[in-house]
Amino acid sequence: MSRRARARILSALAAVALGSSLALLPATAIGATPAWASSVPFTNRVVSSPTVGGGFPDPSGSPVPGTCARGSFDANHSESWLAVQPGTETIVGSSKFFFDRYSTFYNFYLGSYAIGRGGASNDIVQGYDCTTTGTQAMPPTWTNVTDPNVDFDTKGRAYMTTLPFNAYWTNLHPNGAIDVSYSDDLGGHWVKGNGGQDLEKSPDESSFSLKFEDKQWIAVNHIPGNAYQDHVYAMWTMFKGAAGEIRVAVSRDRGQTFSPEARVSLPQSVGPKNTYVYPAIDAAGTVYASFVAFPSNGPATIYVTRSTDDGQTWTQFSRVATTGYLTTCCLPNTTFRDGITESFAASPTYPGHLYLAWEDWDGRQMDVKFSQSTDGGATWSPPAVVNDNVDAAGVPTDQFQPEVAAGPGGAVAVGFYDRRQACPADPSVLPADVGRRDWCIDTSLQAYRDSGAGAAAVDRNVRISSYSWDPQNPAQTLGGIGQMACSGVDDPCTESFIGDYFGLAISGGNVYALMVSTHYASDVRADGGGPIYYQQQVLATVPRAALGL
Repeated sequence: MSRRARARILSALAAVALGSSLALLPATAIGATPAWASSVPFTNRVVSSPTVGGGFPDPSGSPVPGTCARGSFDANHSESWLAVQPGTETIVGSSKFFFDRYSTFYNFYLGSYAIGRGGASNDIVQGYDCTTTGTQAMPPTWTNVTDPNVDFDTKGRAYMTTLPFNAYWTNLHPNGAIDVSYSDDLGGHWVKGNGGQDLEKSPDESSFSLKFEDKQWIAVNHIPGNAYQDHVYAMWTMFKGAAGEIRVAVSRDRGQTFSPEARVSLPQSVGPKNTYVYPAIDAAGTVYASFVAFPSNGPATIYVTRSTDDGQTWTQFSRVATTGYLTTCCLPNTTFRDGITESFAASPTYPGHLYLAWEDWDGRQMDVKFSQSTDGGATWSPPAVVNDNVDAAGVPTDQFQPEVAAGPGGAVAVGFYDRRQACPADPSVLPADVGRRDWCIDTSLQAYRDSGAGAAAVDRNVRISSYSWDPQNPAQTLGGIGQMACSGVDDPCTESFIGDYFGLAISGGNVYALMVSTHYASDVRADGGGPIYYQQQVLATVPRAALGL
């Protein structure tokens, strides 16, 4: 163990002695090898809580038009993102809020969290459910809204690109749209931008159609004094059968209007399925976007492109790396589907400094890899493995769903879900899972410092989750219906869902992660008694000073 790691542990122990609420790694038995070689003080706080809003009760698994009603969002909260208001420690987060008891039927809307020192509020993102639209007409009411994302401008307005859709497993019209909503009160109230009009709307096709939008994202230029300050960039993929086209729309008046959606032209050599588009903005105001091109067979390839003219034209397609990926839903030893391949960030400190993390499946287990560019994406460093776990012989473990963030002063961090630690004996862990390896999930973090020549790793991986959690929860039923968050729309659930990604952000003082855990008991009682261990959203706060940032 390094001198810095020992000093951090002693510092953390001293903080606890003084009454701090900082969370530490669990004690390790004498002679045992710790799962993480380094540790830092951090806190975990559950920010998801019960709220209400409109939804479609669907005990049969198929929402019925005209039946939307006010109900409870006191169930699973999976998949998340967060943004820190520039110059503050104030956070707006977002996640999926599953409706009532119908998680197994993939029944959810987007919700948001205003997170400050005093607590966290929970609100449904208004404008998509019948209680906030005031109508059963479809649209403006939709059966679902998906893919949380959020970013701030320099005046405190938060934005998200939304994907409202009608359940694609039943015959409803139309099948989806791309919108942008914004909030001036840290996520308490959301207003549809672009004059209330969709950025892109599919024709009035059945939701069985093979033409649909997916994986939309947002980035806002919050570089003070930049020529494009407060310009908003929405990007998404339009799928037409097996082909995926990347689209972009730009607002130059803080979300009031957007340019007509435009296709980002890609070279013929990529694809045909191009998706997982992440826009990001560097210190010079240049807009970049990463995406993954999935061929008909073989490994996927990650590319980065850029725009120096406010999103009007895109050039410099740069190949970062190829990566292996799962061709079926699930990692070993579990039923949850895998998430988004890559994550991308641009430095707000150094123009042209870009950071990319991704997951790489080798046929046995998954690792997290990292590459960076200091010349605006023209060249990239050789891929480096981020996770530093040392697995027992014959028992590989998975590290997956990486997130990368860049903050002020050259701070960079990569967070990822991590299965290096065996499942503990805990009331929230299913008895059959106690002691299992490559099963329960933690969140790990690797810090990097960029002093102008590129990001260099600082110390080792650290754990930032107070408890390992069992992804096979919730295993209980409510009213005879399974409570597992399910992407397969069936009961019992055969393909479960923990989210395709989670949130990571860096402020002036902290690194923040907004992540899933089933450790924390809900206030809902299961059939037969006992609390239901729903997926909750947990905010991890790690002081930059403790990380050496």
